[in-house]
Amino acid sequence: MSYENILLEKVEDGIWLLTVNRPRALNALNVSTLDEIRAAVAEVARTSEIRALLVTGAGEKAFVAGADITEMQEMTPLEARDHSARTIGTFRCLETLQIPVIALVNGFCLGGGCELAMSCDWIIASERAVFGQPEVNLGIMPGFGGTQRLPRLVGPNRAMEMILTGRQVKAQEALDWGLANHVCGAEELMEKGLESARSVMARGPLAVRMAKQAVQRGQDMDLENACLLESEIFGVCFSTEDRVEGVSAFVEKRKPDFKAK
Repeated sequence: MSYENILLEKVEDGIWLLTVNRPRALNALNVSTLDEIRAAVAEVARTSEIRALLVTGAGEKAFVAGADITEMQEMTPLEARDHSARTIGTFRCLETLQIPVIALVNGFCLGGGCELAMSCDWIIASERAVFGQPEVNLGIMPGFGGTQRLPRLVGPNRAMEMILTGRQVKAQEALDWGLANHVCGAEELMEKGLESARSVMARGPLAVRMAKQAVQRGQDMDLENACLLESEIFGVCFSTEDRVEGVSAFVEKRKPDFKAK
């Protein structure tokens, strides 16, 4: 497909990169960009060769600096609600991709940008990354999932502080809080992301998909039922060729040659 506000490209076998490409607007998320992200996620879901997706923003200044405020300025309450619901749906499509999705945060990651990054499975941040949910400064609140995903990542108290004060968090603090998984130099960000994606690529692809599903589906279940879900999915793993190959390779002390996609 052809896109105007994003780039979707293969960077190496099995690994693709989605870039929000509006650097002059600090990659702000307007409606057309969000629509393109949704279309790109659907394209990724249809492409069986993709085993990991990296998500980043163009330029050195911002991952995504937020939503396009000028576009939102004239929205009615009903339009704002619908815009919120549609964007939450778009980010949920990204979140529930069967493959791992890794955010590479290279600057300002604010508002809708922070919400986009949190929809990914984990975040690798450059030393220049800055995270925040500053919507209260505009007399509104996060509307793309921030009030729900942020407390799940950093805990309710820290999330409350960030959301209610609009406080911005730099990379090292985001790492300490568990918002980011890794911090590296800006020049190392892409290679660090590729390294992480390659690590996934070396594992059984069906096992990776099933494990991601177990983690996501179990989070909002009570522990007993979540563990029952894990047992069911664990059992399904034993029906796969990946399991036969992986266990055999371990016993035979060789590198596994996974075939399943």
